[in-house]
Amino acid sequence: MTLRKMGFRAVSLGIFMGVTALAAADEPWAERTRELDALARLPSGVLSRAELDALTEIGKALFEANFTTLDGVGRPEATQAIDPTRRKHPREQVFFRTAGPDAGSCAACHNKPATGGAGDFVTNVFASEGFESADFDSLDPQFSSERGTNHLFGAGLVELLAREMSHDLQAIRGEALRQARAGGATVRLKLETKGVEFGFISADADGSVNLDELDGVDTDLVIRPFTQKGVMTSLRQFTVNAMNQHHGIQADERFGARWTGSDDFDGDGKAHEMSAAAVSALVAWQATLPAPTRQVPQVEGWAEAAERGEAKFTAFGCDSCHRPALPLESLSFADPGPFDLAGTLNDGQVPETAVYDFSLYDWAAALPRDDRGRVLVPLFGDLKRHVMTDNQIDALGNELLAQRFVERNIFQTAELWGVGSTGPYGHRNDFSTLDEIILAHGGNGRAARDAYADAAEADKSAVIAFLKTLVILP
Repeated sequence: MTLRKMGFRAVSLGIFMGVTALAAADEPWAERTRELDALARLPSGVLSRAELDALTEIGKALFEANFTTLDGVGRPEATQAIDPTRRKHPREQVFFRTAGPDAGSCAACHNKPATGGAGDFVTNVFASEGFESADFDSLDPQFSSERGTNHLFGAGLVELLAREMSHDLQAIRGEALRQARAGGATVRLKLETKGVEFGFISADADGSVNLDELDGVDTDLVIRPFTQKGVMTSLRQFTVNAMNQHHGIQADERFGARWTGSDDFDGDGKAHEMSAAAVSALVAWQATLPAPTRQVPQVEGWAEAAERGEAKFTAFGCDSCHRPALPLESLSFADPGPFDLAGTLNDGQVPETAVYDFSLYDWAAALPRDDRGRVLVPLFGDLKRHVMTDNQIDALGNELLAQRFVERNIFQTAELWGVGSTGPYGHRNDFSTLDEIILAHGGNGRAARDAYADAAEADKSAVIAFLKTLVILP
């Protein structure tokens, strides 16, 4: 059922876009937009460009909205944990810097260089393990891990890549099992997708598998492309998590009666704080944000330096992890997606998914393609986790907690598209220059780091000049 079939009206969009003008009104955004059928029902089917534009306008308005207690801000009886978790002691303050809620709007942190972008050090947030230990109010790294705000431009393409890679890896697991059963012997296959290797998997004739040789991926072989640790499966999961953690607004699909037995799990007196359709609008807007691009500053000699720097970037081995592009088979983004687990809607829990065709956008249609017709997504990443410290270089190993079972010194390769617009750098935003964060690479990044460190100053400067051409153009 599309937005048109739902009775979505152009006049309704005008009412919704009045949110910003009515920001001072003593009325929650949900009341101010009651006429919008789109907030009551999930979009579904293949959306036209006009329908997609209408949905993403709603998502942008929600992303930029300054939520209040009338909307459900605050969670006095619930923690910020991913799993619905009660507090041991109800909190009196609405906002709290470490355990949250810690922001009035999504755009309060995602704003550099524009709405949906990254954040400075001042916007850092605090993650916990996500379970019972989440009831904390301390900066001590025994209780929380400090994280910088990532940008969301091109995020829909990243999720599509992760889905295709996950399907590939799981297909290899299935093939290993098939061969093992057919041959009556153990079969060991390489886990490789889109040119990225994730170790090996071994299957036995009895149907068991050995996962000891996995590298940079979870045991279910699902690529989780979001957050610095690579632990969030989808924009939908990211959105549901963030609304609870940062605003105390709880999505029905995880915190409602189906899972918790209550329509007001956080005990703030507000029921049904965010519908599944509102989450869909937020996902649609984030997913359709344009991909970062390249732009050479109008400075004499910069173009030549950037060209030389890109060659050195490859020669130093930086592209072994920061791959300039990964191939994508399809630009059709379905929401909900296929890999989310309980507490986040997936495609098995709805009659029909909504499908957003990115090729309707000029920025996506202009992306290059390879000789097989696949879209080349220029993310400068590999969607794989790597060890980032060693005995000599350990600046990125400052955490004490494993997040979602990922060790403290392991991080997903940061996608470099947009890096010229989103300093400072590192998972804590505590490296002020690109040179500093490059030199902080240890572990799997050590060889490339050393090659850069040993290079002539002119070559290092050229690499920086190249990286600064990878920008976000809102």
